[in-house]
Amino acid sequence: MPASQDCTDSPRLIKILFFALLVFLFLVPVGSFAQKIFDFNNNCQQAYKEIIWLKLKSGQEILNNEKKINPDNLIPYFLENYIDFFVLFLNQDPAEYKLRKENAEKRLQLMKTGPVSSPFYLFTRSVIHFQWAAVHVKFADNWDAAWEFRRSFLNGKEGQEKFPQFTPGVMLNGAMQVAAGTIPGGYKWLSNLLGIKGTIRGGMQRLEQFISQDDPWALVFRDEAIFYYLYLKFYIENKKDEVFYFITQHQLDIKNNHLFTYLATNLAINNQHAAYAERIMLQRNNAPGYFETPLWDLEMGYAKIDHLDPDAPVYLERFISQFKGKFYVKDILQKLSWFYYLEGNQQKAKEYRLLILKKGSMDTEADKQAWKEAKTDKWPNKLLLKARLLNDGGFHKEALQMLEGKSSADFSEAEEKVELAYRLGRIYDDLDRKDEAIAAYLTSIKLGQQRKEHFAARAALQIGYIYEKRNDKLKAIAYFEKVIDLKDHDYKNSLDQKAKAGIARCKNQ
Repeated sequence: MPASQDCTDSPRLIKILFFALLVFLFLVPVGSFAQKIFDFNNNCQQAYKEIIWLKLKSGQEILNNEKKINPDNLIPYFLENYIDFFVLFLNQDPAEYKLRKENAEKRLQLMKTGPVSSPFYLFTRSVIHFQWAAVHVKFADNWDAAWEFRRSFLNGKEGQEKFPQFTPGVMLNGAMQVAAGTIPGGYKWLSNLLGIKGTIRGGMQRLEQFISQDDPWALVFRDEAIFYYLYLKFYIENKKDEVFYFITQHQLDIKNNHLFTYLATNLAINNQHAAYAERIMLQRNNAPGYFETPLWDLEMGYAKIDHLDPDAPVYLERFISQFKGKFYVKDILQKLSWFYYLEGNQQKAKEYRLLILKKGSMDTEADKQAWKEAKTDKWPNKLLLKARLLNDGGFHKEALQMLEGKSSADFSEAEEKVELAYRLGRIYDDLDRKDEAIAAYLTSIKLGQQRKEHFAARAALQIGYIYEKRNDKLKAIAYFEKVIDLKDHDYKNSLDQKAKAGIARCKNQ
């Protein structure tokens, strides 16, 4: 071939090759160039349900299969974050935390490869940030938790603005609004710095709106939304009876859905329904495949010790031996020391008290209180301690029988006199003898408002609750403000937060 002809045909050959490359790039579905998608299909919905029911292994198996079938679908990677969340939040194993911690940023970057036109683009990132905020709290990485919450809040807010009809965004945004609305006054500078604002009323309305909808997405995420809604209604709105009415009225599956089992159990124990909590745990589905967690022993141990049952240590000691985390460890050790102290086994009681100083953390106020008591040589008054445990378990009549005929003259220590007044007030309160309760609470406030114990502040909180239920909002607010005014006592942060929530409710905020 002549050289001149070779030069003449070169541009034509280049054009042909360029055209072929364009066809290859834009018409041939090559995996490395394919568009990532958010496809919350039936497989993903089934995996999500399994995970929410705490059947994590089967959920992961479905996700693995979905990845093979649809390698460009981002939803399986998003749902894997739920698995990490439950494993870390419930079991709090530092080794697992170290192993899984890097997954957060990897998944967030992966979510950014999806189409920005999808509402899942911002929603998935908001959820991932939200879940890791909760996980960081459990591992005492509080600053990381605050920033994760901020990112979640801002992503969720932007998502709601761009996709107002996407209902799952309403669920998460509502829960975060409630949380933001309860930030104690002393931390307002932090919420302002982070750009987080919200109201209890607005957030709860959003959650109620979401749960009541028949929107297809609302039905998919309904169980998760109910979990947020009931916890917030219990702890923030203080509408505890409504929570258990909701569980019964809506026939929540507290037997097979272990997330609901845990919800009902935990709230029952914290609502002085130890016997009910024990029945729930005994009736739960124990078939293979559910996520294993020592938290069931923790809850059963709490239920048992609140009735002074002799087998309570079996569960509490097994929890201590298996649990890898630090939250509530000191509190459990305190309960064990109390049990053996009441049994008359002072040696074992002292052994557990010494362990309080060595194990666990002081990230919760219950743990701080346990540590504070363990540092002293003092032991609780046995009569008051028994009455407290029975009252905590909902056995109010038995508790009252222990204290009947007793007066402050029967107790030598000043803190015991304060506790007696509070304990009588609480028992009367729980027996619906409200006027007697108020009188006893006022005595506790008078005797204890200058002391370090929490009884005076808690008594003021309880009076606030009574007047709130009587719809006497002004008196309720006055006593909630009294809680905040009392300084330097045990449980200061948690009691202030509850008082702040009470003020917000009374002002319809």
